[in-house]
Amino acid sequence: MMIQRSPRNGAEIMAEIETMTQGWWRPSPGSVYPVLDDLTSEGLINKREDGRYELTSKGKESIEWPFGMPNRQPQGIDEMLNEMTGYVSYFEDLNKSDRTRIEPHKDRIKKIAERLSNLTR
Repeated sequence: MMIQRSPRNGAEIMAEIETMTQGWWRPSPGSVYPVLDDLTSEGLINKREDGRYELTSKGKESIEWPFGMPNRQPQGIDEMLNEMTGYVSYFEDLNKSDRTRIEPHKDRIKKIAERLSNLTR
């Protein structure tokens, strides 16, 4: 979760999602703020006085990959590649911030990378 690294407000979260997806998706305020309200109601995040959201201890315990648009599948190769790029960025971030979560999956990641590499030969 983006606010795991440091507290952010809704606008900063939207901008970061746009950056992480290399510009292919920027969520609307109508989709971000209701999620933030729900996460606050569930006790997973707190809204600070400065308007930024931060994880609670409960939120830190239950972090999952927050991305993806629910029930939506990519509609072509370009969208699939954009989604894959987003996942690669996520794995890169995990590798830097919490290597223990990615370590058990290294062999599988390597096999996937090899298969992708074979497509470009």
